[in-house]
Amino acid sequence: MIDLLGVRVYGEVTVYNVIFVILIMAVATILAKIITTNIRRALIDKMKRDQLELMLKLIYFGIIIVAFVSITPTLGLNLSGLLVAGGIAGIVLGFASQSVVSNLVSGIFLIWEKPIKIGDQVSVGDVSGFVEDINILSTIIRTYDGLYVRLPNERVFTSNITNYVANVARRFEYVVGIRYSDDADRAIEIIKRLIEEHPFALKNPEPQVFVSELGESSVNLAVRIWAPSTEWYTVKMELLWKIKKELEANGIQIPFPQRTVWFANEPKVKKVEFQ
Repeated sequence: MIDLLGVRVYGEVTVYNVIFVILIMAVATILAKIITTNIRRALIDKMKRDQLELMLKLIYFGIIIVAFVSITPTLGLNLSGLLVAGGIAGIVLGFASQSVVSNLVSGIFLIWEKPIKIGDQVSVGDVSGFVEDINILSTIIRTYDGLYVRLPNERVFTSNITNYVANVARRFEYVVGIRYSDDADRAIEIIKRLIEEHPFALKNPEPQVFVSELGESSVNLAVRIWAPSTEWYTVKMELLWKIKKELEANGIQIPFPQRTVWFANEPKVKKVEFQ
């Protein structure tokens, strides 16, 4: 028995053992190539090239190492000393790199599932803005204020993600109040005409304009419009201002809140004569 750096060698190695080891390592190599090839094909368009190659190398050599360790008894090798030392080091490194591994796994799932893409307008938890980059460990978002925020992929993967441009079209809604003395039918006609004239207001799904509520001071009209997701905010701003101007031009006003106060007893007015 020979003990060298925690590796113990027992007995003699036969030709059959060597052939068996060669066959196992050959099968492990072929299996590693098949797995990494399929992963490369699946993620070639979803990951950066350098990140993908790094991950594939880790998977490839991981399979080879596992196969080699599993056949060491066939060669008469006992790696118990190395395994104990490696196990202790692995535990220490595991605790130290727990968040890194979690972010790595979350990044792989994000890249595979693709709930967000570069350029999308998204909301992740309390952070909203444009996706600037998706790395294997983190995601970069540029907020609407121009701030760059780096989010660990674990947080992105476990948070509620709202993607504002994932669908082709998006709806927005106004509530337009008019006076009780105004003609509601005329107001609806004006608003519908403005929607039809706007080039980015979609006809399908069809826009809706209707009386939604009889309020305390106004008749409230609900206006629901669909627009392309990429033009949604621009259309929303433009149409709201056009509706206001056109209604005013036709004598239809948005009323201020009003209150009518009734007194139970009329106040007595005392007359004072001045000489």
